[in-house]
Amino acid sequence: MKVRAGIAFTGVGADDGFDDLLVRLDEAGVDSLWLSELISARAPDPIVGLAYAAARTRKLKLGTGVSVLPGRNPVLFAKQLATLGRLAPKRILPAVGLGPAQPADRDAFPIPAGARRGDVFDEALLIVRRLLAEPAVTFHGRFFHLDDTSIGEPPVKPLDLWLGGSAPAALTRIGRLGDGWLASLITPDEAAAGIAVINDAARDAGRSVEQDHFGISLPVVLDGPIPPRMAAAVAQRRAATTATTGAGANGRPAGEPVDPAVLIPVGWDGLRAAIGRYVDAGVTKFVVRAATPPADQSAFVDHFVHELQGVQT
Repeated sequence: MKVRAGIAFTGVGADDGFDDLLVRLDEAGVDSLWLSELISARAPDPIVGLAYAAARTRKLKLGTGVSVLPGRNPVLFAKQLATLGRLAPKRILPAVGLGPAQPADRDAFPIPAGARRGDVFDEALLIVRRLLAEPAVTFHGRFFHLDDTSIGEPPVKPLDLWLGGSAPAALTRIGRLGDGWLASLITPDEAAAGIAVINDAARDAGRSVEQDHFGISLPVVLDGPIPPRMAAAVAQRRAATTATTGAGANGRPAGEPVDPAVLIPVGWDGLRAAIGRYVDAGVTKFVVRAATPPADQSAFVDHFVHELQGVQT
């Protein structure tokens, strides 16, 4: 299985040398660039940003890490992905999730009153998958109603849809409907347990997930130690997941408190060691970002290329 490391920028706006960084990534042979859904932050919109990146690069793979699906029109989203897929064949890596990472962005993704985000997610994901593969779709569910709806031109090659999340419901959803998993803030043991749950759910659904389609987003602290506020934020996010989903039971992600250093490597040596532990757990794709904005983004790219070339296969 191929181990690959992509990059996600921290603190880079559309006018912060984004264009130069794209060219540098492409020239250096970096595997992939991932743009997150951060509406209220100084970050490019993932769909618009990836369209621009597709035009400015030739080899770089381009992913959303992750785009929020519930609260988004699935037909328009499928059209956007199909367009990207035709503009940059074999280079688009869409990953979608349940909700925004930043609480300030939640109002941008409204769902019907009284509905569960997971239920809306399931319907929207099914619609996107079908529109990307079928000439026209008729669908009548609780939240969406389509009659012979088409997006015109599907991508030449069907896009793999990766899903985020680590709660039990998210893992079984990936097995039922997803093509890959992009996790975050879970330990290697939790990753191995999550992969097993996904594979079991896929088998129960009469399908399979490719075993090199398991990835994780890894923040790295370039100058340790881990800031206390960051460690507290990580602990809060994990505790919130456990409290709302019951995650963590029977070894399933993501739950019990752990040393933040297990989740946030310190320095490039620490990052390489962490990648090795995740590879042993079955994870082969990595999205690396600086935990805090580096003083020199170009230098961060140079270090990324130099320090991580040996971990890729």
